[in-house]
Amino acid sequence: MPGLPGPAGDRRRARIGLLGGSFNPAHAGHRHVAERALRALRLDQVWLLVSPGNPLKPAAGMAPFAERLASARAIGDGVRVVATALEARLHSRFTVATLAKLARRFPRARFVLLMGADNLRQLPRWRRWRLLARHTPIAVLPRPGETRRALSGQAAHALARWRRRPAALLAGPLGGGPAACRAAAHAPWCLVPAREHPASATAIRVARAGLGQGDRSLAGPDSAPARPR
Repeated sequence: MPGLPGPAGDRRRARIGLLGGSFNPAHAGHRHVAERALRALRLDQVWLLVSPGNPLKPAAGMAPFAERLASARAIGDGVRVVATALEARLHSRFTVATLAKLARRFPRARFVLLMGADNLRQLPRWRRWRLLARHTPIAVLPRPGETRRALSGQAAHALARWRRRPAALLAGPLGGGPAACRAAAHAPWCLVPAREHPASATAIRVARAGLGQGDRSLAGPDSAPARPR
């Protein structure tokens, strides 16, 4: 299995979870999502797509891209959980555009978009979110204080008929690639059973500000996956 994906793409046959975000910073919550998705969805890899700039997040307080990428690499292993600057290399800031470009560059891969319940709740704010959900399977991980609200929200209601069990999310032979979803009426989505990880990137940044940059003892790899794109 190739490790780091290149912007030119390749013809790998694999089930790949895409966990995008600012990773400001990356943390144990992101790692929890990646590890749980690998097991529950029988993925070959999870790619941590570090955003060059989230359109719905303020620039104030955002660490430089290189620093955020380094923090994502620190929680990955470079084999099954791979941090990548692929989105920046593709010159993409919107998830729907990123997914379209990846589908062209990796035609035999099966992609699933990973997100926390907070992002399912915010999904209607994303650019062309219905098109995104139509063509890309989505796996949602519980988030403290967000899961119930997300499951009763606009996106979950609109996509209710396509909700499936995690084991059925990527059903079918490996190698169908994006065509497998195009052939279906609509891509499925699921809620992956998992404990609600309490980590928060905001809390880490607040702790770092209070401690000063010289003491990182309370600011380890910890925070919540968030990508309202």
